[in-house]
This record gives sequence, C-alpha cells and structure tokens, in this order.
Amino acid sequence: MLSAFSRIDLVGGSTALEPMRRIGQAVGHPQLWVKRDDCMPLAFGGNKVRSLEFWLGEAQERGCDMLVVAGGLASNQCRLAAAAAAKVGLDALVLYAGDVAVPLRGNALLTQRLGAQIRRLGPVSEEERGRLARKAMLDLAAAGRRPYLIGDPIRGALGYVRAASELAEQAEAIDLDLRHVVLPGSMGPTEAGMIYGAATLGLPWNFHLPSVEYEAEGLRRRLEEIVAGLARLVGREPPSGWLDRVSIDVRQLGEGYGIPTTASLRAAGLFAECEALIIEQTYVAKAFSGLLGYVEDGSIPRDEAACIVHTGGTPSLFEQG
Repeated sequence: MLSAFSRIDLVGGSTALEPMRRIGQAVGHPQLWVKRDDCMPLAFGGNKVRSLEFWLGEAQERGCDMLVVAGGLASNQCRLAAAAAAKVGLDALVLYAGDVAVPLRGNALLTQRLGAQIRRLGPVSEEERGRLARKAMLDLAAAGRRPYLIGDPIRGALGYVRAASELAEQAEAIDLDLRHVVLPGSMGPTEAGMIYGAATLGLPWNFHLPSVEYEAEGLRRRLEEIVAGLARLVGREPPSGWLDRVSIDVRQLGEGYGIPTTASLRAAGLFAECEALIIEQTYVAKAFSGLLGYVEDGSIPRDEAACIVHTGGTPSLFEQG
C-alpha cells in the first residue's frame, strides 16, 4: 500500500511489543501490552521518527539540501528533525517560539547539540510561527538553498499507516488477538495514520484516544481531515464507519496541553515502578492514565487484549518539575 512513497529508514526495524504483566496484576487485566516507540536508535526516539521517514523521503525526492522545522522549546518534532538531518547529512534550521530569555533545556538543548541552526522567534502564536516558517523557506530559496518544510500531517501520517501493519504482524506472530489500541489524542497524524492503516487492513481494533490537547470535536475533525487526505494520497478509501471504532476521551485533558494532572503524575509513577517505563508527565502519561481508566470502567474488557503505544518524549522529563 505504501510502496509508491519514498522513505528513509530511521526506525531501524520493528519496535518492541512488550507485555505489562505487573501492571496487569495490579489492575486485574492479564493482557495489557505496550508498543515501545520510545525505543528507537535516533536521538531518544518517539512517534515523530516514523513521520520523518516519509518527510525525508519526499525531501530526498525533491533534491532538498536542508530541513526547516518550527515549534515550541519542548518540541519533540524539532529535536528529531534536527537528529534526522544530522543522520543523513542535511542542514537544519529550527524556529523556536517562546520567551527568548528562557535557556535551552531538554529537547531544545539536544536540538542545539545535534548541530541545528536555532532561531528564537519570541512569544508568537501558532499561526505567526507558521507564517515565519514559510517566510524562512522563501528567504532560503532566494539565497540558493533547497529547503524542505517539516510538518505536512498527511505525508507524516504514512508513518503510522506503516506502524499499523507492523503491530498487526507482531500480534499475529505471537498469536495475540489484539482488540484495543490506546494512543494519545493530539495533532492527529499518529492517530489518524494508525486508524487508517487498521481500517484498510480490516483489523478488528477499537481505538481509545485520551485527548491531551483538543476538545473532542476539534480532535475528531482533525482525524477526519487527515484520513480523507490519506485516502486521496494513497488512493484507497477506508471502509465506511471507520470512525465508529474510535473513542475520544477528554477526561484526561485537565487544564490543557502541557499541564500535568494528578492522574497523569500518578500514572507516570506507577508505570515506572511496575514496568520500568519512563514516561514524561504532561502528554504521554495522560494516555497511560487513560488506559488505567478504560480497564477500570470496562471500556477495555478484562478478557480482551489491549496495547498502548508509548510515543516517546522522554527528554521532556528534564524540563518538568
């Protein structure tokens, strides 16, 4: 299904699918699993690596000689774009929004260490950040460079279309009748890619998305837009009713994006102590907290296997209290 799309291998093979036996014992569910997308060879890994494989594939097709990426100081995407550029020998320009007086720590410090050129934009809005990124692209092209702008959500979602097939093959190899998949609900490419991949492959997975950023309607709209874009790009419509297998949950959102909750802090501690999983506390931990809630309220029945995708973000821990 994806053979027509250029891809540069950055993941380095399938990420591990591991049982969570001690958590299972603690909550009374014998079939809880975790897909370790936090364990990749590229700069602490994470879900954005899968998107970068296809973004870099397109950049290579176009003959680009540098990457441009914009985000906040805590951005995993910026860190991993800088890492991918270093790995394949491209220059990278990273545009950081936020207070210019704040020192570089965590992800941003790693971005600097990876050799990217960093430009501080000040406390601009997301829309202004995008405008400045597009202006940087024009300026670089005028100066004779061939830049590629990281971030197209539809192209990036191809990474998790591929991951759906990978997870299905892993489950089949160990005779695991997987029925539930938990993912953080955020910008959409990760979730939409895996949902589209599962739907087009005819997999019997129910998706649970604890939102970490948007209200339910906003996240649902993003999923619909990206899935529609994937159908156009790949040339294959998902079966009708694919959204019926998707549950969006805003109970973990708390005060909003980047703000921990009592439940997310508890989940981060519990999974560390029981499974040695290192989870940053404001984003990924909300998804793991959601998993606990789904087992407790029966949304994930105790006789049906479930897998949560650990999407990474580990360096963010070094910026969190």
